[in-house]
Amino acid sequence: MARFAEQALRRGLRTRRLVAVSYDGHRRYRTHLTGWYIDRAHTRAVDIAGRYFLLTVPASLAARLFGARPEPSPPPLVVGRGGRDGESLPMATLLSNRLAAGDDW
Repeated sequence: MARFAEQALRRGLRTRRLVAVSYDGHRRYRTHLTGWYIDRAHTRAVDIAGRYFLLTVPASLAARLFGARPEPSPPPLVVGRGGRDGESLPMATLLSNRLAAGDDW
């Protein structure tokens, strides 16, 4: 993840303020994080320090008022493994695709 963040910064990929979403998908919460979404659903991200985040959080009044505080987590080697749609992708490929897409992601 740190290597991705370094390369993204070196390539000039635009960072953005990251937003978390409730587990049910109905609420969006601001966060203290700045970085890059690495999936099109905007549920996985890397911050500028190179930490990996899942941006799904429980719905709460506190998060609505003060923002969500997702914790960094270890990145999976394969994204989507065990999902119902059967689609999975190695994390290295996902990060490579994200870098190649640039700001057009």
